Amino acid sequence: MNDLFARHRQVLPDWLALYYDEPLEITHGEGRHVWDADGNRYLDFFGGILTTMTAHALPEVTKAVSEQAGRIIHSSTLYLNRPMVELAERIAQLSGIPDARVFFTTSGTEANDTALLLATTYRRTNTILAMRNSYHGRSFSSVGITGNKGWSPTSLSPLQTLYVHGGVRTRGPFAELNDRDFIAACVDDLRDLLGHTRAPAALIAEPIQGVGGFTSPPDGLYAAFRKVLQEQGILWIADEVQTGWGRTGEHFWGWQAHGQSGPPDILTFAKGIGNGSSIGGVVARSEIMNCLDSNSISTFGGTQITMAAGLANLSYLLEHDLQGNARRVGGLLIERLRAVAAQLPGVREVRGRGLMIGIELVKPGTDEADPKSASAVLEAAREGGLLIGKGGGHNTSALRIAPPLSLTVAEAEEGAAILEQALRSAY
Repeated sequence: MNDLFARHRQVLPDWLALYYDEPLEITHGEGRHVWDADGNRYLDFFGGILTTMTAHALPEVTKAVSEQAGRIIHSSTLYLNRPMVELAERIAQLSGIPDARVFFTTSGTEANDTALLLATTYRRTNTILAMRNSYHGRSFSSVGITGNKGWSPTSLSPLQTLYVHGGVRTRGPFAELNDRDFIAACVDDLRDLLGHTRAPAALIAEPIQGVGGFTSPPDGLYAAFRKVLQEQGILWIADEVQTGWGRTGEHFWGWQAHGQSGPPDILTFAKGIGNGSSIGGVVARSEIMNCLDSNSISTFGGTQITMAAGLANLSYLLEHDLQGNARRVGGLLIERLRAVAAQLPGVREVRGRGLMIGIELVKPGTDEADPKSASAVLEAAREGGLLIGKGGGHNTSALRIAPPLSLTVAEAEEGAAILEQALRSAY
């Protein structure tokens, strides 16, 4: 392992982040578990950054991939592609967007890039509204709208980005307000901002901020924003890269918690739909999707083998009601972790919904972020046989928990017990 780590450092960028003091090589997985190169078994509560949505080595997905690989793996979008059409039909119907068109990409970053291209072309302006503490990818344009300084390596951008308040409920100038007043204050802030600029192309927002530490506003905030945006024809882009496909339990899409004013104009997705295969994409009303007046293709977006994986994975998700499982098991897990947190002075908040749970850590007796303890808990959890993630807009002090949606009650209890011990070791 040390040899592989040395080779990694020799040929890969210094800024390519690795977890753990002694980085882990995962060699195989099954269900909700993975194994490393030394044969150690771990309960996986992070799923390759929310990507292994159903299960590791899910037989239905591996069978579909194997069978498709035996026919044809790839042909590009220059040719008709039956699996791509079939998956697009299903996603268009599930999106809730009327007269929807779907474009497939290879990642969430590329999906958000495409959404920005569509919105700025349709609206003929390069001004974008984004949320503070947000993350939308690592490309030049998506970094330019990311509101989390830890993931924004340059201020250069092809876009003019204006940041709106509201993505973080429990920090900032409106944190002490009740939910209704918080929403009203954020709407007033948005109106004031719009009064000082030409009408932007769109607001892009994660219903629950992923890299930002699984923070979210009160339900209804984006519906209230939408009413203001519609007064000037400004589009709403829902970044569902991490929140889509039932992960939040209560809804299939994160935007539905704010759906009083209807679906977004543009929806982006990725991660979980492929269960490890590289699938991203954009859904938009046809008038928006068709606004580009030049030719375009995608060499690898929507390739046959990834579409076969996506179709099999989506079918399994729906047929086994994994959204319902996320709601039930996630609810139990959140309550279990809140009971633990109540006994520990360094846990500021346990938040989230479904199987998308964040634990924010602070230095005891203060409101100051505690990234050192977050790293220590990550290491201790690994020692106990549990893999989790971390993030947050305040110096990476939030633990991120996002297991495959097929997690059982027994596995949730096992993971919670390991995490409790890891937290107690830090506080």
